[in-house]
Amino acid sequence: MNTQSVPKHYAATQVGTADRLQLVVMLYEGAISFLRQAQEKMAQKDASGKGLYLGKAMDIIAELNASLNFKEGGEVAANLFRLYNFMTAHLTRANLNWDQEAVEEVLALLSQLKEAWEEVCRKAKTGELKETEETPTAPPRQHLGSLVV
Repeated sequence: MNTQSVPKHYAATQVGTADRLQLVVMLYEGAISFLRQAQEKMAQKDASGKGLYLGKAMDIIAELNASLNFKEGGEVAANLFRLYNFMTAHLTRANLNWDQEAVEEVLALLSQLKEAWEEVCRKAKTGELKETEETPTAPPRQHLGSLVV
């Protein structure tokens, strides 16, 4: 195994061994990381880099949106659906207009959501919250545009 494939192998192992709640947190972490990279590219006036990283973040948000379970999630799923669509529109505007404030707003929202999901994970691990077998969520697809999970 060459040294360039070590991080990819580690990431694949991490994703392959994570439970579904941890996967959600990992998706949020990925989107946040890509948005920070997009901000760096915006500061450098690198249009292609900006577009690449904003696109990767939007791919993750699209995956989160596609995995919502409206039947079991009810109002929470509906609210997340609206929030993810808001984020996508904001990031599209950010990409077109080099709008760093829009990126910051989405970063703040994603950070808050990540913290909430981390708390859900913590509660699930300590037994305060039980995952039910009857309500599986769809696993992330293996390939989604520029996002490879």
